[in-house]
Amino acid sequence: MMTWLMHHRRAIATTLSQMVSTPVASLFTLFAIGVALSLPTGLYVLLDNATQIAGSMPAQTEITVFMRDDASADDIAALRQQFKVMPGLTETRFVSRQSALQTISKQMGMTELAAGLPKNPLPDAWIINPAATDVDAIKRLATQLRKLPQVALVQADHQWAQRLDALLALGREMVSLLAIILGIALLAISGNTIRLQIITRHAEIEVSRLIGATDRFIRRPFLYFGAIQGLIGGMIAWGVVSLGIAMLAPQVSTLGQLYASHITLYSLDLTHGAILLAIAGSLGWLGAYMAVGRTLAQIEKKH
Repeated sequence: MMTWLMHHRRAIATTLSQMVSTPVASLFTLFAIGVALSLPTGLYVLLDNATQIAGSMPAQTEITVFMRDDASADDIAALRQQFKVMPGLTETRFVSRQSALQTISKQMGMTELAAGLPKNPLPDAWIINPAATDVDAIKRLATQLRKLPQVALVQADHQWAQRLDALLALGREMVSLLAIILGIALLAISGNTIRLQIITRHAEIEVSRLIGATDRFIRRPFLYFGAIQGLIGGMIAWGVVSLGIAMLAPQVSTLGQLYASHITLYSLDLTHGAILLAIAGSLGWLGAYMAVGRTLAQIEKKH
């Protein structure tokens, strides 16, 4: 057991000394790995934030019924009675044009401008909560509401939610594709770096084979080199993403305040950060394993 630990400790020490002996080349390689990993990771974090923001929005579907400009108080009262007996409605709320203008002008900070308008441009409206939640039932209810007298426009908010879900799903697919492409690039970067190490130690590898060293013994320092290289690249990617989120958070928060909404961006937590490091280290290890395996196969053919 002590011999096994000593061999692994020696392999790790050899790996770190090789990185320190070529600091410029090692730094360039590590930053290349970090940047490659930060792209899909950053997009994943932004998509996760967008999903959380979308999930914090009201889940209850609402249908907005806008009245015509010439609708009178009697028309509004008649609609109120129809809504009471219409099936499929759980709640109705009337929003007068005066109340809507006051709310919008207060949220946008344009109270004085709204007070100077010669005429209120907003219509009276009804906010309706349907009992059904499936899309087909909501479409049928919206069609029924459009046929009511003095109704100018009917809007169902399920459409924007469907579009948002479709965009988020597309974004997740794009992030997955980008992660696969950059994962392959990371394998290539790690493999090329290991091949350079193998070239400088090719004679040492051949001598080790001649004196009976096993493939596992020969691979060990290179595998540690690839894994440690991937881990450090993953740490750099974690730092780049965290720094990017920290720079964007104040601007996003300010933008949310302009729309009377509280938006907070979250960076990678410890769990996702650990997953990132594990993936980065595994890809570095795999790239090194493939590169060393190819070299050992070539040496085997010679002998």
